[in-house]
Amino acid sequence: MAALLPALTTALALTTTAIAAPANKMAPSEIQAAFFTGQPFTASTTSNLKFKMTFTADGKIKREPIGPSKGNRGEGTWKLSKDGFCTTWSTATLTNCFTLVSSGDNKWSVLKGSSIQAIWTK
Repeated sequence: MAALLPALTTALALTTTAIAAPANKMAPSEIQAAFFTGQPFTASTTSNLKFKMTFTADGKIKREPIGPSKGNRGEGTWKLSKDGFCTTWSTATLTNCFTLVSSGDNKWSVLKGSSIQAIWTK
C-alpha cells in the first residue's frame, strides 16, 4: 500500500493540472501567431457590440465599430503575458489581461478570469 501512495499522488496531481488548464486554451505564442499579425478580425462583446479588431506586430491595437454598433473606436497597445495577453487602451490607464480559448470553428472566447468578455471570429 505504501508503494501505491506516490503513484496515486502523482495521478491526482496530473488530473488536477488537466482540469486547471483546459486543452483548448491558447498559449501566448499561439495567440500572437494567429491574431497579432496586422490582419483584422471580428470581436463581439457579450452585449452584442461588434468591432473590427487589428493587432499589429509592433504592439498596437485598433478597434472600429461594425454596422449599427454603438461601440467606440479605440487605439491602444498589447503585450503577451504568462497566460495570454494584456491590453491598455489610450483612453484608460488600466491594463487588462486575458486568456483565449478555442470555442469552435474559427471562434475563440476571450476570458478575464473565468468570465467571457468577447468572442473573436475570423
